[in-house]
Amino acid sequence: MTAPSDISARTVSGLPNVNYHNALVPPTFSDPLEHRAFLKFRLAQAYRIFGKYGFDEGVAGHITVRDPIRPDCYWVNPWDVHFKFMQPEPLLLVNHEGKIQEKEPGPSRFLNRAAYMIHSAVHEARPDAVCAAHSHTMYAKAFSTLGVPLDLITQGSCAFYKDHASYSEFRGIVDDREEGLAIATALGSNKAVILQNHGILLPFFFISLEKCCQVQMITDQAVAARGLKPRHIDAENAAKTHKLLGSETGSWFSGIPEFQLLEHEEGKRFEYILAHKENM
Repeated sequence: MTAPSDISARTVSGLPNVNYHNALVPPTFSDPLEHRAFLKFRLAQAYRIFGKYGFDEGVAGHITVRDPIRPDCYWVNPWDVHFKFMQPEPLLLVNHEGKIQEKEPGPSRFLNRAAYMIHSAVHEARPDAVCAAHSHTMYAKAFSTLGVPLDLITQGSCAFYKDHASYSEFRGIVDDREEGLAIATALGSNKAVILQNHGILLPFFFISLEKCCQVQMITDQAVAARGLKPRHIDAENAAKTHKLLGSETGSWFSGIPEFQLLEHEEGKRFEYILAHKENM
């Protein structure tokens, strides 16, 4: 979800001059408050990227990031702010019991109960997951109704080879802890879970999975119209491709251009203003 803070701001003909060595390595911080500020900045950017791509659906959908100072808590959007308007200041710090931490700033205290039920369970079950994203995107919603995993039909789908699961239950809006735990269990150690009749949930690779669902739906229509069968990628090459594209580093690197583009469009990059330690 995040990208290094030391990517060069220099431009050549309007394009970022990227230090690719630094881009492959997540940033490190000696000041935990700076680390928190950076993650909040990136989280707000991720919401705006989701909004730009139309991944919003009214008040539905949420992205969370684990707090580096209090790892038993995570940052999430307030329920009454559109994705495109999201900034670091309104974000809510919530613990795994769903309690908003009152010492943290933010004018709104309107927490989406479904966000808490799903994301608290995922963050508890997956201590390796810094972030988690869930939304009701168009093609993932459509594909989720089929109750099947992705076919190995493109290079992109190989990133999810033996690395995505399906949750085959739909019990309405997620409003109890048992349902959140069931979703987290279905996710397991995979990078993604397709929630039947609902959407998708991922610690990373969200945009990639939505595009894979889109390609799958288009392919299904094409082969049905032509009376053909799609050519699948064999397991050996799928595994090789997964190792390269499906890694956490691959996710990190493939996400960098999205943040670069947003920063270019908005003219706004991360700048840390020294905070007081009592805010920890």
